[in-house]
Amino acid sequence: RAAAAAVAVCFRRGPRREARSGDLALPPGGRTGEPRCRAPLPRPAAGVGAAGVRAGRPAGWRSRGYLDNITAIGPRTVGSPENEVLAVNYLLEQIRAIERESTDAHKISVDIQRPTGSFSIDFLGGFTSYYANITNVIVKLDPRNGAEYAVLSNCHFDSVPNTPGASDDAVSCAVMLEILNTLSKSSEPLQHAVIFLFNGAEENILQASHGFITQHEWAKSIRAFINLEAAGVGGKELVFQTGPENPWLVQAYVVAAKHPFASVVAQEIFQSGIIPADTDFRIYRDFGNVPGMFSEDLFCVSAFLIGDNILAVLKYLATSDKLAKSFEYRHGNVVFFDVLGLFVVAYPARVGTIMNYITAATAFLYLSKKLLQPKTRAIHNLKNFFTAFGLTLASWVCTLVTVLLVAVFVSVIGRSLSWYTHFYVSVFLYGTAAVAKLVLVHTLAKKFFYKNTNEQYLGDTFFDASLMIWSLALAMITRMGLCSAFICMLWVAFPLLLCVYVLLSFYGATVKFVMMYMLGMFVPYLYMMYLSWTVFEMFTPIMGRSGSEILPDVVLAGFIVVITMILSSYFINFIYLVKSTKTTLITLSTVFVVTLILVCSGIFFPYSSDAANPKPKRVFLQHTSRRFHDLGGNVVKSDSGIWINGFDYNGISHITPHVPEINDTIRTPCEEQAPFCGLPWILPVHFMFRKNWYLPATEIFPKSPIHFKVLSKELMPWNSVRLSFELSGESLLYLHLLIHYPCLCRSQVDSVQVVSRGWYTSC
Repeated sequence: RAAAAAVAVCFRRGPRREARSGDLALPPGGRTGEPRCRAPLPRPAAGVGAAGVRAGRPAGWRSRGYLDNITAIGPRTVGSPENEVLAVNYLLEQIRAIERESTDAHKISVDIQRPTGSFSIDFLGGFTSYYANITNVIVKLDPRNGAEYAVLSNCHFDSVPNTPGASDDAVSCAVMLEILNTLSKSSEPLQHAVIFLFNGAEENILQASHGFITQHEWAKSIRAFINLEAAGVGGKELVFQTGPENPWLVQAYVVAAKHPFASVVAQEIFQSGIIPADTDFRIYRDFGNVPGMFSEDLFCVSAFLIGDNILAVLKYLATSDKLAKSFEYRHGNVVFFDVLGLFVVAYPARVGTIMNYITAATAFLYLSKKLLQPKTRAIHNLKNFFTAFGLTLASWVCTLVTVLLVAVFVSVIGRSLSWYTHFYVSVFLYGTAAVAKLVLVHTLAKKFFYKNTNEQYLGDTFFDASLMIWSLALAMITRMGLCSAFICMLWVAFPLLLCVYVLLSFYGATVKFVMMYMLGMFVPYLYMMYLSWTVFEMFTPIMGRSGSEILPDVVLAGFIVVITMILSSYFINFIYLVKSTKTTLITLSTVFVVTLILVCSGIFFPYSSDAANPKPKRVFLQHTSRRFHDLGGNVVKSDSGIWINGFDYNGISHITPHVPEINDTIRTPCEEQAPFCGLPWILPVHFMFRKNWYLPATEIFPKSPIHFKVLSKELMPWNSVRLSFELSGESLLYLHLLIHYPCLCRSQVDSVQVVSRGWYTSC
């Protein structure tokens, strides 16, 4: 049983005030009206008034004041006084202040919901979640005469243990308060209502959003939603998901967003499941059948950009005729991507499919010119073409294997994540190695295999081979139904339209030829570099919490190799056109060797507490008392200790030199026969974190001792078993029920009387 928890973070923690008995904002299960009594609020940040505006600063800074005050409450774990009392009362106070300043064009309704329910989800291997009396603060901004339909904006104010949760997700709640304030003061009436949901139980795996969308009466009017969430520690706000389907939502973002940053690539990466995370977006989509957007904000440095975007999109949706008839516009997907943050390109996926197939067919027709020659020449051309095709693929495989071996070596010697703070290290280490390997393979092929072949002919052949690879990729990815195929289309269309003309008109490695060639490649290269930066921004923070079983250097090195292969695909032919690559190879090799030596020496410390660009080392500490029972209920093992877990591949290697008690002698293996490896995970993520340390410590004596007793075990029809048990203890408990019998794949809680905030059953 876990009694306390701590997570190492680099945010500064604000003052913390304890709630007193009797300070509950509302009676349990209550809804409506003003709080019966008020809990003491934390002291506002310097210069911040009741409404959250910093003295002497424009109203645009109001959201920063809200953020300061929410985080000053401290960690807001579900069920804690900070989350259920202090945060709720603060939100209510700000909402009432906004209501007093609103215009007559609108009316504001406030509701406190404390739902109880359960749902099954296939996240993290699948489990059923049961919750009771969790908290939602809901605000509805209506036009004065009311509205039949509404658009929802969602954030969550709870946090994981022992962190003020600034980016995840207090900044979004601060932005929503500011948007509510701005819309309520507008003299222009809205056509539809806007519902602001400040949900208080997201970190318990999406419980509060489920309680709202399945139980609250206002949920019936919602026709679209925007979910504001965080997954990182820096960067811009990114539209991460849209839909399901509903292309009109993308069009709304295209028209309204002032600072667009969106890509269907990010959406398809997230939907693939390779990112170990999920959001309230899933709940609204799956349980509410409501279309929406998932907007990922990457820390409060971009709060003002987020506010501008979300305000504009919400206002657009709340005045759109399409919202009332959203079901009529829900069919079809959209290809969408922003261009350098300036504007968004969007078009129906079916149009994209036609464009892709036409582009691929045109490329195949161009390449078929090899067959429109005398038989002897055609066979010769085809032989050289497929040799170049195979050699290009072989060079990519050799490059991938080589760079991954370097990444594994770096990980084995304990220098993983050296690029986590200093990202240029990954480029100098893995990027130079990838380019050098590609150049080396083709240089050797040119020297020994193509010894007496015309250089211009080789350049033309390898250009055609790259065009064939991209054309095949375009056709296959389009056939798979992925909207991300537009990237391949760029890499086929522009070389086909421009570079073919260059190759025919300026044949030879002249300055004019190179300049025209670069001009033809400008658009796909510029966009690919921009997209690569976007994906790096998305993935780098995740590698700091990806668990002990994934080698982050291997993941990043593989990604860099893929980017290198893409960017070099149409430049391989230059290796065969230039006289020598010796200088290039020496330069790349020197940079790689020097960087590798510096990495191996440990000069690049992975983590940083720089407030402008934080890269924290995440460590999970929990003072734990454990009791293991056999199937008969008898205690077979009992101990107490400090459970220590590093959230990345480095584990606690950077901590052990400074704490003598923590070393490999206290490392504990996974107890495969015990639930969750025998460790009290509050979420089923044990398969991601198999490196654990357990330091013996004094036993925990909770104020309310935990009591668990099996009352009866009854065999039911259909080979099911009914267990009756009683559990009592502290006011905040998590109960995990894991089905022991392998033949069962569902669990059901018939009746539970609880006072706690989060319960789980899983199978």
